[in-house]
Amino acid sequence: MRIGGSIAMTGLFCALMVVLAGNPRALLAAQAGGPADDGKLRIIVFGAHPDDCELKAGGTAALWAAQGHHVKFVSTTNGDIGHAAIAGGPLARRRIAEVKEAAKVLGIETEVLDIHDGELMPTLENRKTFVRLIREWKADIVMGHRPNDYHPDHRYTGILMQDAAFMVTVAFFCPDVPQLVKNPVFLYLSDNFQKPNPFEPAVVVGIDSVYDKKADAIWTLESQIESTWATGNFETVVPVPADPVAREQRRLQVRERIAARDRRVADKYREKLIESYGPEKGARIVHAEAFELCEYGRQPSPEELKALFLIGTAK
Repeated sequence: MRIGGSIAMTGLFCALMVVLAGNPRALLAAQAGGPADDGKLRIIVFGAHPDDCELKAGGTAALWAAQGHHVKFVSTTNGDIGHAAIAGGPLARRRIAEVKEAAKVLGIETEVLDIHDGELMPTLENRKTFVRLIREWKADIVMGHRPNDYHPDHRYTGILMQDAAFMVTVAFFCPDVPQLVKNPVFLYLSDNFQKPNPFEPAVVVGIDSVYDKKADAIWTLESQIESTWATGNFETVVPVPADPVAREQRRLQVRERIAARDRRVADKYREKLIESYGPEKGARIVHAEAFELCEYGRQPSPEELKALFLIGTAK
């Protein structure tokens, strides 16, 4: 029985290798011990705090996930001072739990690095962390903040992403994780800062079809809804009401605040939407997210970039 079992297992292994041989990416993935190539895109997004990815790319992530593509959000700090009344471990644990719930809503994966809020630095150790995360995810697309964003954690997230853009292909840098055979496309999340250069979108994605999902994901970030950006008040906590009617009013208030941001993106880059989606559809899009192509990493053609972001495909 043991001999027969061994023969059967050997035959199964050989058959598997024949299948993998017809798909080089799948073979490389199997050899590396990483995720197998199922023909779907793999996207990793770096945000400085446990809400940045959701705010800037939550809709686009939901579009990818709905088509079976694999998306991972990484918060590069634990957000442990991002509240008007609490801080430290209790806040970090709370925010980790919140983004896990948001990830369930969006249909994606999430990870929060154990680095204090406000203390991210562009060190060699952190560069290696970025390289390993990108390689382990076998990313086709990598996104993060621009390095001239307002917050030091945002800026250094952008620098670390840029520093990883070439190093992910260097075999003997972090040799414990196999290099990527194909360099990913690297892009920046949108912002409104002008110096030394303004944000210039390479792609603007209409997210109307998944806007409810994005809004529901944002609603799970309760620590932020009761403090900071959701209320516009950085000094006073405004707890989410327990009363169902008042709670629903608050939910709609938060939804409108976030929707207004995404409407501004759509209006600001309307010409780009029309260029990508056509005059009729581009003019109708209400909510959008925008991304700038990084000069480092793979440089896709405009048509390939549209395909990567599912523009012109069924959603």
